Amino acid sequence: MRLRPVALLATLTLSSLLLAGCAGTPEGKASPEPTSSSECLVDAKPGAGSDAIKVTGEGVDAKVEVPKGTKFEGVERTILKKGSGDDVHAGDLIAIRYQVIEADTNKVVETSERGVDGVLPMLLDPSNAQNPQIVDSTQSPVFIAAAECAPVGSDIVLALPGQDDQGAVVVYMQTLEELPTTASGKAVDAPADMATVKLAKDGEPAISIPGGEKPTETVVGLLKQGDGPKVAAGDLVTVQYMGVKWSDGTSFDSSWSRDAMPTQFQTTGVVAGFRKALEGQQVGSQVLVEIPPADGYGAVDGNELQKETLVFVVDILGTTPLLAASAE
Repeated sequence: MRLRPVALLATLTLSSLLLAGCAGTPEGKASPEPTSSSECLVDAKPGAGSDAIKVTGEGVDAKVEVPKGTKFEGVERTILKKGSGDDVHAGDLIAIRYQVIEADTNKVVETSERGVDGVLPMLLDPSNAQNPQIVDSTQSPVFIAAAECAPVGSDIVLALPGQDDQGAVVVYMQTLEELPTTASGKAVDAPADMATVKLAKDGEPAISIPGGEKPTETVVGLLKQGDGPKVAAGDLVTVQYMGVKWSDGTSFDSSWSRDAMPTQFQTTGVVAGFRKALEGQQVGSQVLVEIPPADGYGAVDGNELQKETLVFVVDILGTTPLLAASAE
């Protein structure tokens, strides 16, 4: 079965891009994996093929033309317009617009139009991209290859040679702005009778368990009110979070413990209480949620959190509606 180009993007890994991108280098060896977020993971260079691509207009309305007979010798990237922002690196959260184009037909097969005003949040998380949990182009390492080590505000074309029975693909991308990695909404009065939260200077929360009885139902409170789009059922969300046990207040999971790097997941892929805390909230909000075992891990026999009431503080940084990638 022939993969649609967007499905092909989701199957690629950073290692395969490194090998393809180095096809024209001496000895054909990939560079060692970088150890610093300031280094380039793929470091794709311009080539005759990517330089030949013509773009008229910009954004999702741009017309992208690949001249007939154009060949791509490897992963090639040409920066059409250099932005004035900071260079993009792994771990950054940026807003993008993009199109994915079949090189042999110039047919547009995917765009960022499903995002708000055609803009999508993209987290450059190389560990997530190597083993994507959701087949979705916003998590593809292809977009890391396109955006990395170029200033925010750039217009870029990334060319991918065909493989197996799949034709060559071109990604046209605009990197628009770097997004905040903590909730940017307005602080509101803390909910009464719930856990209390104190934020460090970098935004990391410290959660104190209240006295009294544990909740028997999931309770959701708002700490900051955002003004962005609402999270819908099944959306891919970008969040920072801290989770602690009601029993002793110790943290059992936190994005802050991973160099404060936000994480992305689908709302349908988390426990019921966490999902209730997310869906219907606006981007930019900070949410406090208390989750009894029935909406947590109560049904998971043997799980260390099976009998625990859980407390989370969640910063909602972005949300993206998902469309299933179907095969042709």
